[in-house]
Amino acid sequence: MDGNWDVSYEKGAQSDDSHHFDRLYLEPIYDAFICPLTKQVMRDPVTLENGQTFEREAIEKWFKECRENSRKMVCPLTLRELRSTELNPSIALRNTIEEWNARSEAAQVDMARRSLSLSTPESDTIQALKFIQGLCLKSHSNKHMIRHEELIPMIVDMLKSSSRRVRSKALETIQIVVEDNDDNKDITAEGDTVRTVVKFLSHEQSKEREEAVALLYELSKSERLCEKIGSVNGAILILVGMASSNSEDVLTVEKAEQTLENLARCENNVRQMAECGRLQPLLHLLLEGSAETKLSMAALLGELVLDNEVKVFVARTAGFSLINLMKSNDVKSREPALKALNQISSDDTSAKVLIEADILPPLVQDLFTVGVKQLPMRLKEISATILANVVNSGYDFDSIEVGPDHQSLVSEEVIHNLLHLISNTGPAIGCKLLEVLVGLSASPSTVYSVVSAIKSSGAIMSLVQFVETPQLDLRLAPIKLLRNLSPHMGQELAGCLHGTSGTLGSLIRVTSENVGITEEQAAAVGLLADLPERDAGLTRRMLAEGAFELFISRVTRIRQGETRGSRFMTPYLEGLVKVLSRITFALSDESGAARALCREHNLAALFIDLLQMNGLDNVQMVSAMALENLSQDTKNLTRLPEFAPPGFCATVFFCISKPPIITGLCQVHRGTCSLRETFCILEGQAVDKLVALLDHTNENVVEASLAALCTLLDDEVDIDNGVRALLDVEGVKPILDVLLEKRTDSLRRRAVWAVERLLRNNEIASEVSDSPNVCTALVDAFQHGDYLTRQIAERALRRVDKIPNFSGIFANK
Repeated sequence: MDGNWDVSYEKGAQSDDSHHFDRLYLEPIYDAFICPLTKQVMRDPVTLENGQTFEREAIEKWFKECRENSRKMVCPLTLRELRSTELNPSIALRNTIEEWNARSEAAQVDMARRSLSLSTPESDTIQALKFIQGLCLKSHSNKHMIRHEELIPMIVDMLKSSSRRVRSKALETIQIVVEDNDDNKDITAEGDTVRTVVKFLSHEQSKEREEAVALLYELSKSERLCEKIGSVNGAILILVGMASSNSEDVLTVEKAEQTLENLARCENNVRQMAECGRLQPLLHLLLEGSAETKLSMAALLGELVLDNEVKVFVARTAGFSLINLMKSNDVKSREPALKALNQISSDDTSAKVLIEADILPPLVQDLFTVGVKQLPMRLKEISATILANVVNSGYDFDSIEVGPDHQSLVSEEVIHNLLHLISNTGPAIGCKLLEVLVGLSASPSTVYSVVSAIKSSGAIMSLVQFVETPQLDLRLAPIKLLRNLSPHMGQELAGCLHGTSGTLGSLIRVTSENVGITEEQAAAVGLLADLPERDAGLTRRMLAEGAFELFISRVTRIRQGETRGSRFMTPYLEGLVKVLSRITFALSDESGAARALCREHNLAALFIDLLQMNGLDNVQMVSAMALENLSQDTKNLTRLPEFAPPGFCATVFFCISKPPIITGLCQVHRGTCSLRETFCILEGQAVDKLVALLDHTNENVVEASLAALCTLLDDEVDIDNGVRALLDVEGVKPILDVLLEKRTDSLRRRAVWAVERLLRNNEIASEVSDSPNVCTALVDAFQHGDYLTRQIAERALRRVDKIPNFSGIFANK
């Protein structure tokens, strides 16, 4: 059927519809219509002086070649030289050809109409669509004719064809028909056509997908149709995905991008694009739109859920503009700006961008302004939230001015104002302002200023009372704040907890709630852990509250894997262990409650077990410190053997008297020991575990472990047997290595003391005297240590004969 649609028939050719077409006769092509050079029907016939007629473009090309090749100007038909190359338009012939074309095209249009049916064979339909494409490409006026002949709805119907080739060709044809013709676009978009075209976008990697996005691009050039395209569910989402795809054809990506650019002329589409993560159109309107549009876009920005990377992009692009809107005197303008800033300030990086855009001064002013110019409370809450967000970003706020008198956020006046607002506003604003103080007190560079201001304000008791709030969301911030303050205000906090009946109990209940491990629990137990451990009164209060039993249970469950982990597991466990260790500072309490608890729960065994928690330095360090305290108490608890008085014969005849032999005694403590009852680390097999920690990379862990081992070398124990206990686990060399490493002054002091005790063993002294490194380390301690270290180093050097023992010489004389 190809011949049916060829507009360049040979002479006498006619349509031969052998299928569903009626017999259709086309007028023959006369010789006069055909250009001798192109063999095609002429569009602009011109006549030479000899009467021969050619297509203007063809004969001009002929003459050009003659000139370029220096040939005579001859007629291409007769090859006779021409006197003139003047071209005379053949108007009559051109009109005749145009009339012939019109009649032929009308007949072919009629054939196309009958071929555009779902029941027509695929090949005929495709030929009809190709004919319409050619017709439109031939002349723009033919697009009007296609519309007038009502062919557009028929072409659109071909999108329902079961043939993929027909559907693809129909999409391509519609694109050509509507190009640069708004009327055709409007007719095409009637009904569900746009929805149908959008459905083709979901056909992954197909010709239909490419043609559909190209058609949508053409339709989107009409501003009237932009809203209709955007209203189709999923249209913008799919286009955004295509525009950002790395797997799509480059041309398809380009068309999707251009379509979205056109659709962005409609504000509703901009909203959809923003919700799909394409924020450039929204930001453009926010920066360049009318005042009303700017507010509308700011309001939309405040409603969106953005990922952190997008927040940073928005802050860098529009942060300054939003801050300017926030400064407006019009509350209606400020509200959307504040909501947008609240959204993007929740990421640390974007918050820092806003700080550099100078957001802090207007925020502080909003919070502190009272009277007729003050913000409504709902907006003050948003301002407080933004301030909390930016403060918790980790920025250095000590150098940023926020007030007219060069105050910073940590100036005493500003902190006092924040504390005043916390006490005199609702819980929502107060909670956010507490978060501001949390952020300021979390930074080493600003915490001292916060502590100083809180001390001068006398507000510590008020802050402590917030802990008793039953609502979790209002309780978390004050607990975190007190946790940050506790290393610097431990005595004041302990005094507050002494004076209130419910606060300490509330903290303990929060810490031991069986809800997994939360941020609040980690903060609460961290607060308790940083309170002065030698405050016996507080320890007694905690004993009365049953805190230690609860915490022992929690630690045990964690060690047994019964408590699920979370990102707060480490600080929570560290806090629990440190709180438990405070009981070992109260072992001498007259009531005996601390010792009884340690015995009942075999706390020494728990701390020995915790020594093996590799990777948790603080847990290992605190456990070693607790074991030092327990081991120091061992000499007070060890039961020394009791001997029966000797008989008469034994008192008279000493030669036949023999001392009784008692087995099972602790060689170091000279009595009956056990881990549970007397906390003996030798009986608890903790010595080798403590020695292993002397090789730790954290000097605090090393010092705590060494201090615990030194309890085996005290004056009140059998030092010789203590040294043998260390030799049994190969613990002497690690202690000498600690001395050689010279990590810190306090660790060197401890190591020098331990080495001096070890050197009381003659074998060790002999070996050390031959070790220049150890001797050099002792000499260095003797020369550069503090007074006590120099004294101990001097004694150690005498034991290896590096310093003369003058007292011995004088005695011999």
